[in-house]
Amino acid sequence: MPRFTLSPRGLLACLITACLAQSVVAADAPVAASSQTTASNAAVLQQLPFTDRTDFESVSKGLIAPFKGQVKDASGKVIWDIQAYDFLAKDKAPDSINPSLWRLAQLNAHAGLFEVSPRLYQVRGFDLANMTIIEGDDGLIIIDPLTVAETAKAALDLYYQNRPHKPVVAVIYSHTHVDHFGGVRGVIDEADVKAGKVKVFAPAGFMEHVMSENVYAGTAMSRRAQYQFGSLLPRGDHGQVDAGLGKSSPNGGTVTLIPPTDLIDKELETRTIAGLEVEFQLTPGTEAPAEMNLYLPQLRALCMAENATQMMHNILTPRGAQVRDAKAWAEYLDSSLARYGNKSDVLFAQHNWPTWGGERIRTFLADQRDMYAFLNDRTLHLLNQGLTPLEIADSIKKLPGNLDQKWYTRGYYGSLSFNTRAVYQRYMGFYDGNPANLNPLPPVETARRTVEAMGGEAAVLEKMRGAITQGDYRWAAQLGNQVLFANPDNGDARKTQAEALEQLGYQSENATWRNMYLTGAMELRTGVPPHSGSSVSVDMVRAMSPEMFFDYLAVRLDSEKAVGHDLTLNWTFEDQNKDFNLTLRNGVLTHRTGLNPQADAGVSMSKATLEQISLKQLDFPTAIHKGLIKLQGNGKKLGELMSSLDTFSPQFNIVTP
Repeated sequence: MPRFTLSPRGLLACLITACLAQSVVAADAPVAASSQTTASNAAVLQQLPFTDRTDFESVSKGLIAPFKGQVKDASGKVIWDIQAYDFLAKDKAPDSINPSLWRLAQLNAHAGLFEVSPRLYQVRGFDLANMTIIEGDDGLIIIDPLTVAETAKAALDLYYQNRPHKPVVAVIYSHTHVDHFGGVRGVIDEADVKAGKVKVFAPAGFMEHVMSENVYAGTAMSRRAQYQFGSLLPRGDHGQVDAGLGKSSPNGGTVTLIPPTDLIDKELETRTIAGLEVEFQLTPGTEAPAEMNLYLPQLRALCMAENATQMMHNILTPRGAQVRDAKAWAEYLDSSLARYGNKSDVLFAQHNWPTWGGERIRTFLADQRDMYAFLNDRTLHLLNQGLTPLEIADSIKKLPGNLDQKWYTRGYYGSLSFNTRAVYQRYMGFYDGNPANLNPLPPVETARRTVEAMGGEAAVLEKMRGAITQGDYRWAAQLGNQVLFANPDNGDARKTQAEALEQLGYQSENATWRNMYLTGAMELRTGVPPHSGSSVSVDMVRAMSPEMFFDYLAVRLDSEKAVGHDLTLNWTFEDQNKDFNLTLRNGVLTHRTGLNPQADAGVSMSKATLEQISLKQLDFPTAIHKGLIKLQGNGKKLGELMSSLDTFSPQFNIVTP
């Protein structure tokens, strides 16, 4: 979910304050790859089948029109520039990039309009995801219109420059992540949706899970996504080279959302759209809590959404999300293999490039199934032997059999280390069973006492530099973390920790791990950057139901401020004829439908007024003065509730306290 400073964080505009930049420390250039890093990366060339060039044939197959340009927003700002990755044209990976990741980065740099098969096209390289375009009898079906309206429109424009200009009659959201729906207004007009000219399909639970990720945990998730996708890093040999599933996310633009008109709620459901049969296969709990694959029998084409990409995916994404079910994921892949494996000539997904040929498709699905099943079963095997999450992660060095030598099971996005810990968390929770870890000291206090016990900051830094000299960067980073949490103003610790993180990033095969290491190093050198771009998705605000609005108020409530201000509040939306009553009790805010005759106060307004307030186009006092909000009873109670709400800074510290 992308430049995630742009993703619909779901922050209601009236709930946001301006973000102040952290104090900036003196900037230093990134260090070069060390001799240990150079040797580690060189060894990779002997460990993997680099002579296999099949993917390079597949990634360019069907190219109709390459894309080498930029996409700009309405103000003329460049929000997408595929040319920023021209440095990847070199044959040999630089010492500062893992050769396996370099290979993937080169593959993902292929951008343009591609014919996947007759009537089936993809635009790749305009965004983190792909936009798929199907030519129906009487119009176009678009699967997943990218992250922002500007890149989606540019992608559709490229298609129209090379194919007949049929109208878009349907949009399909394969799942709930913003790079698969955020650009929808770039390809369709909501007026056509309301008039019945265009249908929007999505899996059951789509809106609820969109709000859950992008609103309730939106601020923290967006901040961590800056690390995961390397959105603030420069592109280049010492910076961001890829994001695994694609190059990156747009650096600006307009995140949009048009709610679905048609929800798919059966495990298997067939619809006729634009004269084509589309069989939907619901896969809840896999890559997203609401997701679906698609099969097009007339085209013998299978869309695996984001359930089978050209790499290992995340069971728990580092940006944060609900832990996924690796067992269910494997079972759905097996169902897809059994149902569609013998009747598909091409398999495509909403990231990376397609797979052609029945035998290759069946092998690909079977290998992906085995990978997720192994992650689930091996983790359970080891946790039942008493191993803790970190012990399990450190003991599983590679996938079994020949899976480890398959490019499409490499850990470019997900990783064995993170995924095994995620499976442990799904079954056992975060606690590892050791009573010493029941109630540990928080990070800052732990760091202060640890550094003191090790002889002080200077002594720990000396040990840290010794570890760096030996190429023991994991241990060096752990030591540096203790010093920085004990004293974040220690300039030598910042610089030394940045050097350790950079070497870990340079060695990483995983694109997101590289991005996270290098972003951490950058912020240690230059400070946390100020918040940039819009924090507000207008469509996300408008799409929130009243229930979702009240749920987010409860998230924003500071219980310490609210204790002692118990109240009951009736809230009526006149235009929707909906009534709710809110209860603030014990510093906890809850709501239910209907009115409470004993309420302290009542609020009446339209949903449109709430949207204006949420978008900071209007405030409560002005709305009351204009008669847009009617108050009954003790109006001070509404003020007490509002004064107990917090705003969230979208640029909190990560590598320092």
